[in-house]
Amino acid sequence: MIFGRHINRYYWKYAGFLLLGLVSLVAVDVLQLMIPNLYQMVINGMNQGYVDFRGVQTPFDMDFLLDRICMPMVGIILAIVFGRFLWRIMFFGSAIRVENDLRSRMFDNAKDLSQQYYQINKVGSLMSLFTNDLDTVQECFGWGIMMFFDALLMGTLAVVKMWQMDMILTLLSLIPTALLLASATVVGRYMMKKWDIRQEAFSRLSDFSQESFSGIAVIKAFVKEAKELMAFRKLNIDNEKANIDHTKASVLLRILVTLFVESVICIILGYGGYLVYKSDDLQRQGVAGTDRGASGRKAGCAGPARGKAAGADRRRH
Repeated sequence: MIFGRHINRYYWKYAGFLLLGLVSLVAVDVLQLMIPNLYQMVINGMNQGYVDFRGVQTPFDMDFLLDRICMPMVGIILAIVFGRFLWRIMFFGSAIRVENDLRSRMFDNAKDLSQQYYQINKVGSLMSLFTNDLDTVQECFGWGIMMFFDALLMGTLAVVKMWQMDMILTLLSLIPTALLLASATVVGRYMMKKWDIRQEAFSRLSDFSQESFSGIAVIKAFVKEAKELMAFRKLNIDNEKANIDHTKASVLLRILVTLFVESVICIILGYGGYLVYKSDDLQRQGVAGTDRGASGRKAGCAGPARGKAAGADRRRH
């Protein structure tokens, strides 16, 4: 998520859309955690021949499978599909409206600026604010809100469900999650600095290109083509290096996120499988724990996205 003096107004303006998207997101997360319960009944029924359904031992036959497992599963899947469609429309639709409103306000303000302002601030740099920076703000307003609340809700629900299953398994799975959040914070700050450098390099390249096209007649008159090409080549090299450095930081973050998330899944499958093997009542609930890894992945990616959007908002003002 992103906050700022010029951004906070849109949370109030589109509060209805955001709240409806948040409700649908909560519903989807709750429904996703109901699916492992159905898997549990299938596995226990296949091993024991009966299922404890609402406190009553019910024979596990085809009628029970269709009425109590398959039909609810179909209903849950349809509800999840509709819920995901709804929160995408609400979150991403609001983000596009925010981007459009910001671009319109910036354009209206640009028309009222004096000629002296454009002599000090180059047009190429201003154009980069209308493209890259606004796209970043739009991305964070949509994906940032979704990833933040989804990681928070799914992570909380998954931890509570895992805690009810086994306390030691929950604590072991939280160790890589804590390391993930710490590493994402450190790498995210480094990634934010590289993103600012990349945007500045793109801004200089846009300035030079715009000035070269505007003054191409002067360049030809004084036979400065070779000099302009050398200067343009240097700016391209700087822009390429800035993009490569930012990509390296982004790839490093993705590697760390994947490493720690897979570590959580390995712990759940390893220690959880041991618990299932040693358990007498065969409570196969370990599948629910894998949702913890997905929430950790989103939490690890949400921080850097917010940092880039905050940097874009600072540049825009």
